[in-house]
Amino acid sequence: MSTASIEIRMIEQRDESRWRALWEGYCLFYGKPPDPDVAEFTWARLMGNSGTPTRIFGYVAVDERDNVIGIANCVLHENTSTLRPVCYLQDLFVDPAVRARGTGKQMIEWLLARMHEEKWARVYWATREDNYRARGLYDQFTPHSGFLRYVIYNQTL
Repeated sequence: MSTASIEIRMIEQRDESRWRALWEGYCLFYGKPPDPDVAEFTWARLMGNSGTPTRIFGYVAVDERDNVIGIANCVLHENTSTLRPVCYLQDLFVDPAVRARGTGKQMIEWLLARMHEEKWARVYWATREDNYRARGLYDQFTPHSGFLRYVIYNQTL
């Protein structure tokens, strides 16, 4: 499969089963057991059916047979350092069976084109420090920002 035969498009209802399979793979890659309730709610938000105001959107990479081979979930949000919204590429996952063929790169390029079209201030993402394969791709776009991420989980939930 060449990169020419890959299409990037907004996620659609018909992509649900494949999105769920790839989302589970993403969770497992990061050492998180997939949570069916979170998957259900995330899918509802991606489809605009969660009942909560959200600016979450998803897009997919599909092969020549329209099989979903990659997913991306994004959060568009306001911030305090720009006049325009910014986009957080929260989840990007390509099926391991078709990696190293340029799909991830095309998915990022698609999002950057959308950034310019929509006039967002920036697109950003994070990955594990030891995710060298992904970092090799990400470094083609920009050097890492040098910021470290600190996370405190609500243990009372």
